[in-house]
Amino acid sequence: MASVLVVEDDQFVRSALIRHLTDASHTVRSVGTALEALREVAHIRFDVVILDLGLPDLDGAEALKMLRGITDVPVIIATARDDETEIVRLLNDGADDYLTKPFSVEHLSARMAAVLRRAGAGGGSDTAASSVLRVGGLAIDPLRRQASLDGSALDLTRREFDLLAFLAGRPGVVVPRKELLAEVWQQSYGDDQTIDVHLSWLRRKLGETAAKPRYLHTLRGVGVKLEPPR
Repeated sequence: MASVLVVEDDQFVRSALIRHLTDASHTVRSVGTALEALREVAHIRFDVVILDLGLPDLDGAEALKMLRGITDVPVIIATARDDETEIVRLLNDGADDYLTKPFSVEHLSARMAAVLRRAGAGGGSDTAASSVLRVGGLAIDPLRRQASLDGSALDLTRREFDLLAFLAGRPGVVVPRKELLAEVWQQSYGDDQTIDVHLSWLRRKLGETAAKPRYLHTLRGVGVKLEPPR
């Protein structure tokens, strides 16, 4: 099961989350402020953080940015705010998913399961060994968030890694752009330019170009696929 940090200042909500997550066999720690959350993630490796936005010491959006400065741990935003513009901004700032309060425990469980699947978390050493994705000379370890090409480590941003890992999990399959937006950016809609920019950066680090692709192939009007060089 997963190691979860709950960042929530409402004691009633916090207790309910702890009870539900513990009943589901997760290991749970909880704090009520952003500064406490930052201290926790600096010293303990969590599989997922559930972050409330209405914290007493620091707005959750600012806390998210600070968390992203020190860790790649998946973050699920729990918020009573339903402003679409703000939600999109939070996702672009590094949130992996969000839930609008009030939400059911079943809804939370489903979102957590999806985030943990993408992160490759919650398993033991056997899972860690078997979770490494290999495509040609590429090796991607979702659990440790490490990637290498022909034995040399790749210095990837968080989104670049997420995009590469998602495509590597489907080698040779053309993935529609809508699916990339939904699964990598957690957006049901968006600008294709976002994908193009990240693909361009990723290609540069893989030593290729759109005109002369080796691993990343774009099918105009269809999607993107990752496959080993021929």
